[in-house]
Amino acid sequence: MPSTVRVGVARAVVETKMFFREKDAVVFTFAFPIVLLVLFGSIFAGDLEGTGVTVSQLYTAGLIGAGVMGAGFQSLGIGIATERQDGTLKRLAGTPMPPSAYFFGKVLVVLIIALLEVVILLAIGVTMYDLDLPSEVSKWVTFTWVFVLGVSGSALLGIAASSLPRSAKSAAAVISMPFVVLQFISGVFIPFTAMPPWLTNIASVFPLKWMCQGFRSVFLGDGGAALEAAKSYELDRVALVLTAWLIGGVVLCLTTFRWKNRRDG
Repeated sequence: MPSTVRVGVARAVVETKMFFREKDAVVFTFAFPIVLLVLFGSIFAGDLEGTGVTVSQLYTAGLIGAGVMGAGFQSLGIGIATERQDGTLKRLAGTPMPPSAYFFGKVLVVLIIALLEVVILLAIGVTMYDLDLPSEVSKWVTFTWVFVLGVSGSALLGIAASSLPRSAKSAAAVISMPFVVLQFISGVFIPFTAMPPWLTNIASVFPLKWMCQGFRSVFLGDGGAALEAAKSYELDRVALVLTAWLIGGVVLCLTTFRWKNRRDG
């Protein structure tokens, strides 16, 4: 039998091909954050007083975080619920493929999709909104660990959340609604300094707030720190919370994931 990693990579290749063959899914996954960035960046132009940061640049950094989490949590939550409904998971469970290889393949696909999405959003931010890419190696190191922890944790949470919908038809509503709410309270569209403390406290429990904070530290520099609740990017806490959610995602997957529909027993 091939190793789990080898099978997982092979599964990732299959999943990637399947994803790009579904043109509507490809368009929605990539176009949604792009459209939001262009709309919000064009409507809410101007500088944020005392920071040296424009509103458009703030949206670019925030939507990178939202795009990364959407590629993992939302896409996998809905996609796996659909695969469970149409019997794909049941058939895969009957093959010699180790279950861990299936999950490994899913995470790899999400990493690829999220990376492509980040590249597109950064290209728009640089060309349209004067976003400066960092020149320091340390900034890109920060970007790398925030990206890897964020994508991996989001993917695991999406896999776990896929067991919540009772059917594929309800998956979009069950998965998408909390994610949309989370974006509004996690600093994607509205700076934390403009939100009531009770909302920021709720957002601080979830990973999206910390992912966006980590990405803002990379692309907005010291001036953007004034927009954070603590007036600092708190990268140590970012690493701690994202790692905790990564571990929590593994536990949730192990305890909640189902290969069959509820009605199949």
